[in-house]
Amino acid sequence: MFAGYLSDIEQLLDEERWEAAQREAFDLPCVTVALADARLRCSPELVKTWCQEWIRPPGAERDAQGLDFEALGQRITERAVQLAGAEVVPMRALRRLQLRRHVRRLPRGFSHWRADSLPAPASETAETCSALLQAARRWYARSACHDPIVQANLARLAVLR
Repeated sequence: MFAGYLSDIEQLLDEERWEAAQREAFDLPCVTVALADARLRCSPELVKTWCQEWIRPPGAERDAQGLDFEALGQRITERAVQLAGAEVVPMRALRRLQLRRHVRRLPRGFSHWRADSLPAPASETAETCSALLQAARRWYARSACHDPIVQANLARLAVLR
């Protein structure tokens, strides 16, 4: 379910639906923090901590394309913390994650090489969304897949109607 949710964001990028992709991507820190909480709660402080831990790849000063993770991470953290302040339980984002289990289409994903040829605003959106997607994948692979609370919450979301 979580992997499908991430693929859907890439699909939005591929379809050049920039606003929708960015909205979904900026929900990822709140969703991941809520999934790690037994009561599905999220706080701005925990979102900030999650962003600081997962946005920047370990040991990376810059990636192969020269992406400055410090500036990008700061921009993402500020926006994610701002969005996290709206709800204690991110119901809208969790509901969209829950609904992903009903969709059965083959994900095409987003070709990151295309980002170089995009206009500046679209390129920045693609860069931001890609950083959030990579962070969510790292979080899931290194932490969440072994976390019984996250797995229980994903199971609960999968069976709730």
